[in-house]
Amino acid sequence: MTGAARGVNRREFVQTMAAIGATTVFCRAPRTADPARIDKIGIQLYTVRDQMKADFEGTLAHIAEIGYKEVEFAGYFDHAPADVKAILDRHGLAAPSTHISFENDNQWKAALDAAKTIGHEYIVMPWIPAERRKTLDDWKNFAQVFNHAGQAAHAAGIQFAYHNHDFEFPKMDGQVPYDLLLQSTDPQLVKLEIDLYWITKAGQDPLDYFARWPGRVPLVHVKDSAGAPEHKMADVGQGKIDWKRIFAKRDQAGIKHFFVEHDQPPQPFDDIAASYKYLKALEF
Repeated sequence: MTGAARGVNRREFVQTMAAIGATTVFCRAPRTADPARIDKIGIQLYTVRDQMKADFEGTLAHIAEIGYKEVEFAGYFDHAPADVKAILDRHGLAAPSTHISFENDNQWKAALDAAKTIGHEYIVMPWIPAERRKTLDDWKNFAQVFNHAGQAAHAAGIQFAYHNHDFEFPKMDGQVPYDLLLQSTDPQLVKLEIDLYWITKAGQDPLDYFARWPGRVPLVHVKDSAGAPEHKMADVGQGKIDWKRIFAKRDQAGIKHFFVEHDQPPQPFDDIAASYKYLKALEF
């Protein structure tokens, strides 16, 4: 075979192999995205309030040992803000959020000062007393209170949010109070901490609110329901709520922090460990 012939054959071989390689690339199945997981699982400390009262630091240490990385406070049990921060640091915990009700400007300023010392990024109004939400005008007034509290928090570099129960959803004079509250507040000043148990118990779909208010839900409470009609609270993963369906929309909602909660856990430390184990393994 002449050198020229060998050159032609070699070129044909290279061209053929390149064509095969290209075909292989184009026929290869597309790579699917890896499933998402919760990076830092948090807990609302109301779940272990009795334990916190009895042994503040010991309870936080136990929570860290379980594997929780974040906590949301519901009272500091007479501990100074600097001491709270030091205890959190000792046990490798962050506290991005706290529950504190707005009472007046002086009280709120003190709460914001404490929040900055501890390192909170969010300050959450936990609920509205029954005697102060009897009419739609009451809700309209609270919307203005929230805007005011949110503006003061914003000026301090902290984000204000509101935590729902189920009482916000039954219609009043043809309107849903929760919807009125959201429509009457500045979305930048008043974010939402949606409690996924309570909104489910109220017969609402949290995904509807994620879609209507995208990016407004940086925080969620994660607690399970054993189902209608009683909606008995359950450890996360042992009830009927479809967590994969909800968390698949976390980017739309804007969720950054997931706080496990159980209002009346039978065995608090065992219960929060079970919820943690479920969420740690959850893919969505």
